[in-house]
Amino acid sequence: MLAEYGRDEVKRAARATLEAMRIAIARSQPVDMDEQAICLGMRQFIESDARRAIRRVINLSGTLLHTNLGRALLPQQAIDAVLDTMRAGSTLEYDLASGKRGEREAYIEDLLCRLTGAEAATVVNNNAAAIMLLLNTLALGREVPLSRGELVEIGGSFRIADIIERSGCRLVEVGATNRTHRRDFAAAIGAQTALVLKVHQSNYVIQGYTAAVDERELGRLCREAGIPFVVDLGSGTLLELEDFGLPHEPTPMEALANGAELVTFSGDKLLGGPQAGVILGRRELIDQINANPMKRALRCDKMTIAALSALLQLYLQPQRIAERLPVLRQMTRSPADIRLQAEPLAALLADRLEQVASVSLVDCDSEIGSGALPNHHLPSVGIALRPRVDSARQDAALQSLARAFRDLPVPVIGRISQGEFVLDCRTLDDPEEFAAQLDALDPGL
Repeated sequence: MLAEYGRDEVKRAARATLEAMRIAIARSQPVDMDEQAICLGMRQFIESDARRAIRRVINLSGTLLHTNLGRALLPQQAIDAVLDTMRAGSTLEYDLASGKRGEREAYIEDLLCRLTGAEAATVVNNNAAAIMLLLNTLALGREVPLSRGELVEIGGSFRIADIIERSGCRLVEVGATNRTHRRDFAAAIGAQTALVLKVHQSNYVIQGYTAAVDERELGRLCREAGIPFVVDLGSGTLLELEDFGLPHEPTPMEALANGAELVTFSGDKLLGGPQAGVILGRRELIDQINANPMKRALRCDKMTIAALSALLQLYLQPQRIAERLPVLRQMTRSPADIRLQAEPLAALLADRLEQVASVSLVDCDSEIGSGALPNHHLPSVGIALRPRVDSARQDAALQSLARAFRDLPVPVIGRISQGEFVLDCRTLDDPEEFAAQLDALDPGL
């Protein structure tokens, strides 16, 4: 262990293991005093601690863009770009043509403008940062009207209202939760109004007796008042998703055409890239945003720049995007294709777990996740494991099964549903890797 982990780590493990033994003795619990048992406990302590680091997992939870599991999988081109940037020097802020200092976002800005038709663009480390920087630049100390039906809460209990407040602006709530009209915004706009903000309801839907102001109407109203109209798309996509059999999702191009002078969206959701926040629109406003000292605090590092650049290059060839972009490939898989992949894996699991669980293929629904297309579910096929125990022990047995899959060399994350542990195979990209580690599965039932 000294050779493998180093003296300091082994000493820390020894102290922790001995302390655990003392506590057990004080509680009159049985303790194995054998030297080998103590060493084993030390090794388990070190390895358990190492498992807390970020690790690769196989996401079979049924949520494609799982926030807790890292959201979008990067395309291979983006991964290669990051590796090249990590292993050597790079032209992050260097212009090869002139031999002088360059701008780190120049190429990304060029790609975003070509893809969307915007005058200018900039990027920061996530979409919440994009909104905060934009508001702090253009609306500091002034009012920002926003419909009550768009006071969104995103993952981790972060609310758009809190972001507006922390940006140094004053939120003006407009209309009612379910109905907001043009006259509500007209009445809210005054001498202290800096801009009007519209937030796309990307992670929820309000149905029933509802009304919302059309983007074109808001755009016209803002032009008449001489103030910017800003649209936060949340997830954001550069594709017409209907072309791939998916529901429509608003694009930056639509928002700009509807009169938005600035649009923000995320890089690691439907766009399919690294965590980033994109702001694009009118050059004069983008220049003001880039001049804000907060921009440096929120800027992207070289690996994000490299990944995002490579990702955006793929969008220049839309006819090949479905095969190259993992999130789009997973969203568009057919249930028949998923079933074909799942059948042999179900047979392997049935053989491995014959004594402890019944194994079957089940129809199930996948979701996009991360607030994208919240009302849309994708028909999928899962492998369902039902423990062979009485009802009183079922919950404990299901938790034991889930834990056994999490303990595999490459942890597998599924979900517990209706008395079964389900592995949704829509997001299984490497069935051979999954199958190869099943011998290490210890269900402990």
